[in-house]
Order: sequence, then structure tokens, then C-alpha cells
Amino acid sequence: MKLCFATNNAHKLAEIRQMLGSQIEILSLDDIGHNEEIPEDHDTMEANSRQKAEFIKERYQIDCFADDSGLEVDSLDGAPGVYSARYAGPQKNDEDNIDKLLETMRDIEDRGAQFKAVVTLILGTDSHQFEGIIRGEILHERKGTDGFGYDPVFAPDGDTRSFAQFTADEKNEISHRGIAIKKLAEFLQLQK
Repeated sequence: MKLCFATNNAHKLAEIRQMLGSQIEILSLDDIGHNEEIPEDHDTMEANSRQKAEFIKERYQIDCFADDSGLEVDSLDGAPGVYSARYAGPQKNDEDNIDKLLETMRDIEDRGAQFKAVVTLILGTDSHQFEGIIRGEILHERKGTDGFGYDPVFAPDGDTRSFAQFTADEKNEISHRGIAIKKLAEFLQLQK
């Protein structure tokens, strides 16, 4: 089975390919000749994920999936949420986003947060969504050098390490995206 993963994020693409292994051939946007931004202008992850998948399906007539994910901080009323990638501005810079988050939370005691991912799969004319959530807390400073996004400042419940200190396999096993992709993979197994 071939599916296009509708993302321009090389880190996400590598994670997904590792998680799904050889059971599914994952095509990148480059593979199908798409090299521009995909619109995502809704205010929920569910709607953005659906918008991206529908955009690629309509334009290229290829079965595909897309995700939208973000960090939701309890004491910030769920922010940065759907705006996680551009929290510190349209340049979508991970370091700037972390700096803004740490500064915003400098004097906040409640550091509870969650990563959430929503994956939309379009097979033929059918659309399906899969959600993954991992609870944790925002650290007071960066820890680790692996991962991307907010990984250096997010420690999942039950662990003192940040996601940036996990191996890729460890992170994929419990991450929000890992949970959503496992649900996607289980669904795809049933379609064979």
C-alpha cells in the first residue's frame, strides 16, 4: 500500500516512516511533486488535519494522511495549541517558540500540559480520524538535544526526562503522534 503523508516537516516524515516500517510505502510531498505550503487555517487540530489531507487528495488523487499536532498547556488555557508551530511568530522557529513558552511560564507553578495529535486518513472517498494524547509537564529549562519542537521542555508523566532525551524508539512508543499513528496502522491492517 502507498500513502502520501501530507507534511513539509522532515522530522515528522522520518518519525512516521520509522513507526510504520515497511508495511506501508510512505510518499513525501516531494515524491508527488508538491513543494509549496499546504493551507491550514482553522482553529482546531481536527479541522486543520482534515484540510491538509483533503487538499492533497483533491489535487493529486492519491490516498493520503495528514496530521496536526500541538502542545496544550493547562495554565495557558490550552495555548499554544493549534498555533504551536508559530507561537513566537510566522517564522516557525522551534527555539523562539520554546523561549517564548519558558518566559511566559517563568512564574507559573502549574506546569501541566499535553501533546495532542490528530491524523486524518483519506482512502478512496472515505475519511477517518485518529487522535493521540500524552500528558506531562513543562520543564523550567531545556533538557536534551534530540527530537524537535517543544521536546526539550516536555517531560511525559512518569518520567523525569524530556522527550529530547528519549531515543526515537522510546518516544515513538508513547508520544501523541505515536499513539495516533498506531491507531492508523491498526486501521490500515484491517483494510488489507
